[in-house]
Amino acid sequence: MLDRTWIAAHIPHQGSMCLLDSVNDWSENSIACRATNHTDPTNPLRAEGRLGAANGIEYAAQAMAIHGALLANADDQPRQGYLTSVRSVSLHVARLDDLPGELSVQAERLSGDANHILYQFSLGHQGHCLLEGRAAVVLDASILKENP
Repeated sequence: MLDRTWIAAHIPHQGSMCLLDSVNDWSENSIACRATNHTDPTNPLRAEGRLGAANGIEYAAQAMAIHGALLANADDQPRQGYLTSVRSVSLHVARLDDLPGELSVQAERLSGDANHILYQFSLGHQGHCLLEGRAAVVLDASILKENP
């Protein structure tokens, strides 16, 4: 299990914006993480005293970033990814902050090449799906400017 210290050292999200506590399992095609800060009143994603379910997309995006870091060759320069779209997102709850305990964050790589990746993601709590969807990630977005 990789902890929050390892995660913060490998993704650009720092301080309270580093949302995930640990990586529980991962493979070449998937990752499972854990988060507990959804109930924290100082969570930076809160608005008007609550953490809406759509913020779960950011939890999933960070799991995808961690997955990319785990797959990267240690000798390679880290590549920053950009979430370019989310599709077929279903929110099964209105908010996350009223759920005690931990959230499970899952992401599965469906397809991709050297610069574009499609993930399927979900957030769960005590065996229930809170939200799910698909996300497209572009690595090295500067390439898009060079090859319109």
